[in-house]
Amino acid sequence: MSQSDRASFAQAYVERLAKVLAALPFENLARAMEVLERAADEGRTLFIAGNGGSAATASHMANDFLKGAQAGGGPGLRAISLADGTALLTAVANDLSYEQVFAEPLRVLARRGDVLLLISGSGNSPNVVRAAAVASELGLVSVAFLGKGGGLVRDMVDVEVTVPSDDYGPIEDAHMCLDHLITAWLVKRGSTGSARRG
Repeated sequence: MSQSDRASFAQAYVERLAKVLAALPFENLARAMEVLERAADEGRTLFIAGNGGSAATASHMANDFLKGAQAGGGPGLRAISLADGTALLTAVANDLSYEQVFAEPLRVLARRGDVLLLISGSGNSPNVVRAAAVASELGLVSVAFLGKGGGLVRDMVDVEVTVPSDDYGPIEDAHMCLDHLITAWLVKRGSTGSARRG
């Protein structure tokens, strides 16, 4: 492979990603932003869950929403990644099933009115599907960042933002963009005094 081949490949990938980002469902994204704004304003807890690369995205989002969103003087979000607790995750997987690894902690930690954010490239992972069902049972507000048409989860949540791609790379890239976009919005609200305090 030549240097030109590598450069052409990189340019084509970035151009493909740019098209995916430009085609995001922005009305749905605005609804998701509103849900997270309200959670911050009301002091609700945001639970975030995903598998594999989406687990890493969940951890990153929890960091950004909790710490990064305070940069503008706003309240930040009380955010917890359900994918971060290795001991608990493996205990639930071993004693019950991997399908329950997000649902069981939700049953203990979540309160009506809290928010669940699910991240999934396919929307069909059994543990993500189960978490969506439990969120409904508990009276949580549910949001999902999805891809590949949204899968089963798409119709199980209150707000879905489905990335218009079947390629996991751009889907996961877009999910990280949504993290940084929403964090930037929360910072902007805080700096302009839009966020309610007290």
